[in-house]
Amino acid sequence: MMIVRAARAAAGLAIISLAAALMTGCGTDDGTASGRLKVATTVAPITSIAAAVAGDRAEVEGIVPEGTNSHTFEPAPRVAELVSTADVIFVNGLKLEEPTEKLAEQNKKSGAELVELGTTVLPRAGYIYDFSFPKKDGKPNPHLWTDPTYAIKYAQVIRDTLSKHDPANASAYAANYAKFETAATALAGALRSDQGSIPAGQRKLLTYHDAYAYFAQTFGWTVIGAVQPKNFEDPAAAEVARLIDQIRAQKVRTIFGSEVFPSRVLAEIGRATGARYEDTLRDDDLPGKPGQPDHSWLGLMRYDYITMIKGLGGTTPHLQQVSLDLGAPDKAVYPQ
Repeated sequence: MMIVRAARAAAGLAIISLAAALMTGCGTDDGTASGRLKVATTVAPITSIAAAVAGDRAEVEGIVPEGTNSHTFEPAPRVAELVSTADVIFVNGLKLEEPTEKLAEQNKKSGAELVELGTTVLPRAGYIYDFSFPKKDGKPNPHLWTDPTYAIKYAQVIRDTLSKHDPANASAYAANYAKFETAATALAGALRSDQGSIPAGQRKLLTYHDAYAYFAQTFGWTVIGAVQPKNFEDPAAAEVARLIDQIRAQKVRTIFGSEVFPSRVLAEIGRATGARYEDTLRDDDLPGKPGQPDHSWLGLMRYDYITMIKGLGGTTPHLQQVSLDLGAPDKAVYPQ
């Protein structure tokens, strides 16, 4: 009898232990094993904005490695696993990450939400088609995040989406959003102050990658050209000759290359025209390394604005004073 009771007791403990292990390993339907929301994002600027709003209340992981051409990125098999466990998936939309978005739609779990940030905040009437993104191809310029006014709108959508899926932490998401909005607004104000130091008639951008169209529209800059054509290859000789004539005619003092897209052609154009070639501009590759203060959307845009203004003959005392501190470390995962 004693042996039977002992066996029953042991079996009962085993069942309880197994149940506890399953509960610990599986977490909940609305989050990770830690009980927090799991958020997947695409390009690093979006990952950074999402991490700023999420704070320590959600786990944020990026998909597109930094330094990668996000327009042509093909997701690896590990991405299917990531999106299949995410509660929320934030993409830019506007045709930027089509292979990744298709993979996410096919693999996301029941109840998960995929949110196109750019498509949500930008009405179709506001789409910009330009040098690298001709209207006949149906793909608008997707680079809204280089304009801080749109980055704030991204953060609003992220705040509202996280609050919907995790209402218990809505107040924390609102507080984190408020900090981000304050910082992004300060960045925009510093930009407006410092761009006034650029000599008259020189607020012109000739870039390799066409990433500043919405920024230019908001802040009164002129994008006179983008060297990279829609197929992301080097331009034809006739187009290079036209750009050389345009640079000479408009007396452009600096042409801006991309840190992600090294360009032999832009270097040659610089030599032919006497314009300075600045090859460190970035559009979705954050400065520094994950965990460092400047490795953020704020750090990225402050760096770009300072680089552009100085390259065109201005000074940047206000931008250099913009704080990158949002009050908490960025714990997001950024694939490298």
